[in-house]
Parts: sequence; structure tokens; C-alpha cells
Amino acid sequence: MKKKIVIQEHNKQVEREITYIPFRYIVAIFLVVIETLAVIAVVSALTIFIPYFYFVVVITQFVVAIAIINRKDNPDYKLPWLFFVMLIPIVGFMLYFMFYSRKLSKKQVKRLQRMTTQRVAKDDGAELSQICEGDAIIGSQAVMLNKLSDSHVYGNTDISYYPLGEHMFAAMVEDLKQAEKFIFMEYFIIEGGLFWNTILEILKQKAASGVEVRVVYDDIGCMMTLPGSYYKQLRKMGIKAVPFSRLRGQANNEFNNRSHRKITVIDGKVGYTGGVNIADEYINRIQKFGHWKDVGLRLQGEAVNELTRLFLIDYGLNDKKFDDNFADYYGNECVEQDGYCIPFGDGPKPVYDRQVSKSVILNMLNQAKRYVYITTPYLIIDSELIEALENAAIRGIDVRIITPHIPDKKLVFLMTRSHYNRLLTAGVKIYEYESGFVHAKTYISDDETVMVGTVNMDYRSLVHHFENGVWIYKHKAIGDIKNDFLETQEKSIQFELGMLKENLFQRFIRAMAKVFSPLF
Repeated sequence: MKKKIVIQEHNKQVEREITYIPFRYIVAIFLVVIETLAVIAVVSALTIFIPYFYFVVVITQFVVAIAIINRKDNPDYKLPWLFFVMLIPIVGFMLYFMFYSRKLSKKQVKRLQRMTTQRVAKDDGAELSQICEGDAIIGSQAVMLNKLSDSHVYGNTDISYYPLGEHMFAAMVEDLKQAEKFIFMEYFIIEGGLFWNTILEILKQKAASGVEVRVVYDDIGCMMTLPGSYYKQLRKMGIKAVPFSRLRGQANNEFNNRSHRKITVIDGKVGYTGGVNIADEYINRIQKFGHWKDVGLRLQGEAVNELTRLFLIDYGLNDKKFDDNFADYYGNECVEQDGYCIPFGDGPKPVYDRQVSKSVILNMLNQAKRYVYITTPYLIIDSELIEALENAAIRGIDVRIITPHIPDKKLVFLMTRSHYNRLLTAGVKIYEYESGFVHAKTYISDDETVMVGTVNMDYRSLVHHFENGVWIYKHKAIGDIKNDFLETQEKSIQFELGMLKENLFQRFIRAMAKVFSPLF
């Protein structure tokens, strides 16, 4: 299905045809709605026509409420579910059964268990000892991240930082042209345009010449940008492609737990990640929400193996026939550099036992000595992160956050701003990027540690989605990332207490948004 939209491109309005909600997605969404309503209707009918069944429903309601309270999940995430279960009879706990938890099939769990054992063969002892000698506290951060994410710490890796998506695009194209063995690409969004069409031509040429090319794209992330069976088109071009968690119209958590990862790996030698999806607004070829501020990283060296591993896990999770040996794709590229990095993955239970990215952010805030600088498109966070930001500012740490001034989603923008006054009161400095939309996800502390990747400060990134990032320590790239933050701050509006004036209705909307924000 197609529609025409008018967009701003190079200071002029142009008409462009885009794909929107292919028929398969409409059917899948319709099936989910029908299945959910049917189950609720059956249970409701039983309460009417079967004596005493209503008491079973009431008992179930309280049992579910107790189960939610006893779960290990964040209290902020439990609150809206308790609201549904206790205040909306039948509907509440039926929605809980259907949508609360991630449901992997037994076959998926078996495949996942096999793939997660295919770690990179590496001893981290020397690197961890050197980090601990320099700073024991930061050394403990590295140890924790390794354990939580099942990854390794690496030296011998060059890191290049790109302060805009168009800079990363230019570098990526040149690296893709040099591929000799394989190209792996995984993105939340892929959309036709200069960015993707340029890359696709290279992928087709490389596949025809014998280079192994694999692509993973998120099925819901690309709902409005690609045809529903686009992976079949790619396969005809010689590209091994799979959609991540293909939408099938099942009433479970398939609408959550998407792959928000952005990964490119070339020959196991070079890897790219960051906030940049493969669409033209990410390189400012078109402008939908003003200037798009995004960032990227290029890794060259040993650490690329972790990006390779993450990609192959996601590919194998969505391809039933995949049975390759990961070690066949691991490289041995070494680039002598000062500093260390840990490329890592994050995601929902049961794939990851704990919230990896959130733990990294909390460590930065709790252990910072001078400052923590953050850029994020969204600021929809739980009480634990809010208190960590407040506590850091109160103890004298210079905490600064840059968010967009032009929103891509108005409700999410409202939720983001709902935290401003509380954080400002504690001394956190908040800025909005005046020229447009900040999509960068950077976390910088004390000129020593940085996290860059796909992780937003919102529930989707921190709880629901599959994400990836790179933790960096004492690397020359940190200076580039910090300077870019300060330059972006100069182009931003600083907020002060009292700037967000609200009437009674607006305060009510913000309060409700806070309560239900974990579900968005």
C-alpha cells in the first residue's frame, strides 16, 4: 500500500511516495484484536452462565495481582498492570496473561541456548588487570558488564566517531566496497532512498561476486517503510535476509521485544553501530523533524567479533535452518590502540537476566567524580534512574541532558518533558536541541568512560527491545564524543524552572502519562 506525503528536502517541499502498513500487517493486527476480544468475551460469558464462576474470576484477579507484586520487574512497570488487573475485571488479567511476558517457543529457546554458547574464545585477564590498575572502580564496571552481557573487554581496536549520520554513511559505503568475505547488516528501520539504495547496489554486486551477504531488519520497525515480504525480494538478489520476529497476529508480546539494534560487520574486520538507521532522514537527505542529529561508531580490530556474534544470534533466532559455526566468521584483526572497549548486547528476559544498559548508566551516575553528559531522544525513565540522576546532581556532579526540541511523537515528547521540573529542582541541567531532533544515544563520564549505541533512556530500550552498545574506556575517541556534546549543547535551549507552565488539565495529562509510560 502506498501514499504520497510532502516533506522538506534541502529547503524546499517535495512530494514523495512511501509504503505504509502493508496488508499483511493489517491482517496480523486484526487477528490480535480478534483473538484478544474473543478470549475476553468467552471468560465474560462464563461468569454469566456458569454459577459461581464469577468467584473464580475474582480469585484469579487477586492471584494475578499478587504474582505481579512478587515479580522481579521494576515497580514502575508493575504499576500500570496492577491498575488494569484490579480496576478492570476480566479484561485486566486477560491482557496480563497475553501481553505481560515474552513468550519464546521451545524451539527458539533451544536454538538460543545453542547460539549463546558460541562465545569468542578470549581471556580478559590482562585487559581487566590493566583497567583495575588504572582505576579499580571502573575496573569493576568492566567486570560487571562482561558478566551481564556475556561479552569480552578488548584493546587492539581503533574507534572512529561520526557526529552525524551522513559522515558515517560516507565511510560505510567505502568499507562495504572493500568487502571480500562477508557483509552482515541488522537494522530496526530500512527505507528506500539514497542511503539504502546506494548500499543495496553494493550488496547486490558483492553477492553476485561470491561475498556472503546477510541482512536482518525488524518486521515492525519496517512496517511503514518496506513491503511485507521484502526479505523474499532480497533473497532473489542473492542476499540472505530474514525479518526479526515476523508479525504473525498472535496475542502475545510480539509487538514488544523488537530488534532495535544497528549493526554492520564487514569481513570480521570492521564494524559499525550507533543510532543511525538506514533511511534518508538519518543522513539529513530529507527533513521530517528539522535537522536530524545522530551519531555512529566505526570499530576496526578485535572488538568487531562481538558485533559479529550479536548479529549471528539474531539471524539464527529468526532462521530455522541456520546452523553455522560462529567461529568461522570471527576475525583476528588487531589494531594497536590505547584504551579499551566492550561491545555488548542487551534485551528482554529470558534472553538477558538483567537490564544491561540500565546497569551501565546507573554505574556512571553513581560513580562519576566530575560530570555525566547524556544525549537521548526520549526521557521516559523509572524512579530508580530519576533518583540516580538527582543524587548525582545533588552531590555536585555536573549532570547535563540534551533532548530534542522538535518531537517525532507528541505523546512521547510530553512524557519526556514531564520529568524536567523534578530533575531541574535537583540541579540537573536540561537542554533541547533547537534545530531539530536528537536521535543520538551517548553517555559520557569524567573524560574516561563512554557508552554509545542504540539505547534510549526509555522503557522500550531499557526493558523491551534488543539493543546494543559499546562501552569505551580511556580511548582517544572519548575526546571527540565529548566535544561533539558541547557543540550540540551550544545549539540547544537550556531549560530553567518555571519555563514549562501547565494548567490543571496539562498536569493531569502529564501525571497519567507518567503512570502508563512503561507500556509505551
